[in-house]
Amino acid sequence: MKVSSKGEYALRALLLLGQNTGNVLSISEIAEKILVPVSYLEQILLQMKKMGYVQSKRGANGGYTLRVSPTEIAIGEVIRQLEGPLAPMSCASVTAYEACALEPTCLLKPLWTLVRDTVAQVLDATTLDDLLKNKINGHRGGKTYV
Repeated sequence: MKVSSKGEYALRALLLLGQNTGNVLSISEIAEKILVPVSYLEQILLQMKKMGYVQSKRGANGGYTLRVSPTEIAIGEVIRQLEGPLAPMSCASVTAYEACALEPTCLLKPLWTLVRDTVAQVLDATTLDDLLKNKINGHRGGKTYV
């Protein structure tokens, strides 16, 4: 799994909107605060709107807000929808599995499967609210992962 700039920027935008719950933020304001070009951010926010995470308001005071509570936004689901499968190799993917000729004797597949499962466990157990409250990785009394 590799998180592209698109995934990173999407999460930054969601965090900013989560920090400003109830306020409508213009696209230029979001772009300026999270250091993303407006044209690229427009594409990302449109996709996140289609995914149901944000809503837009038109007009002079228009912009974006979260559509759902930060507690309902699982980071794993956001990343999967934007980036695709979490598995580092297709032979370990649940949703995009592809076998290779070496699979019957492959000694690496268990490692790739463990990596996938560990990443999925962390991302699926982490919500936008957790990030906003800095409650991850056991730091600051937050969640502890295997």
